[in-house]
Amino acid sequence: MGKAFFPLDQRWGLNDSLYSPALAQHMVWLSGMVPSYEAAAEVFRRVAGRTIPAASLWRQTQRYGARLAAYVNQQQEQVSPQRVVLPGAHEDHGQCKGVSLDGGMVNVREEGWKEFKVGAISDIEQRLARDPTTRELVEQPHAVNMAYSAVLGSAEQFAPALWELAVRSAVPQAADSSVTADGAAWIWNLAADYFPDSVQIVDWYHACEHLAAAASALHPDEAQAAQRWYQQRQNDLFKGNIHKITLPLDQAGLSDHAHYFHTHKRRMQYQEFREEGYPIGSGTVESGIKQFKARLTGPGMRWSRPGAERMLIIRAAVLADTFDALWTVAA
Repeated sequence: MGKAFFPLDQRWGLNDSLYSPALAQHMVWLSGMVPSYEAAAEVFRRVAGRTIPAASLWRQTQRYGARLAAYVNQQQEQVSPQRVVLPGAHEDHGQCKGVSLDGGMVNVREEGWKEFKVGAISDIEQRLARDPTTRELVEQPHAVNMAYSAVLGSAEQFAPALWELAVRSAVPQAADSSVTADGAAWIWNLAADYFPDSVQIVDWYHACEHLAAAASALHPDEAQAAQRWYQQRQNDLFKGNIHKITLPLDQAGLSDHAHYFHTHKRRMQYQEFREEGYPIGSGTVESGIKQFKARLTGPGMRWSRPGAERMLIIRAAVLADTFDALWTVAA
């Protein structure tokens, strides 16, 4: 946040109108940073030596969160695909961009557990890292400068937020980009609509989970045989030899397991993707999901729909370190 919380007054907390905009900024930021309003109140007590009730933190977050949400929605309308005019391909930049999508669950009052969708966009840089198999130092892709968007709702409701983030992150002007995610159909539908020029990659670890399930289905009563088949086919999976996986599954009548690999064959050329410098794992967004859940799915937490929607926007800005910039233009 940059500045200390001082000065505070013992009267604050008794009347919300006594909170200055500067203090309110700290209150909302901290409410989006730590796991609960009670935790934020405890930070104020320990750091500043004054009491700000959790209820006041909640009210300030709702008040200003509504303003931030209104501004974010306005920005999404201004950069809709129908209104954005992209420069010619000769002006594309050389920074490789990575896009990753996933979903998590939040408990909404009177609705139960509902899915929120998260998009993570990052710059992809090549850095030396030790290969887990050969132990040699080789260049591998790493995600840096992460930014997030999150929406409680359907893929259609999430799309404008994802596109706004993509425009803000200069993804459409990237000469090189990739979309990495699990096998969910809504993800690849969005990728086809909004990132048609991006390389599509099914997350390596999700693919391995499906491969392990296929191995168990192929050898249901022979754990060692299933493990041997999995290890052999995992190497084929990495090399993109998908037919060596689907053929025995189809022959055994396990079409449900084979279907996943048939569907995503072009998204499973992992050796080729790695050699071309693309990330083959969606750890960026999966880590983001965990960080959103750390704020929204604590023990006993249930949210109103507006409260959850506002907190998702605040949390996204906090995680990307863009909260102060958002506050300056929106609050």
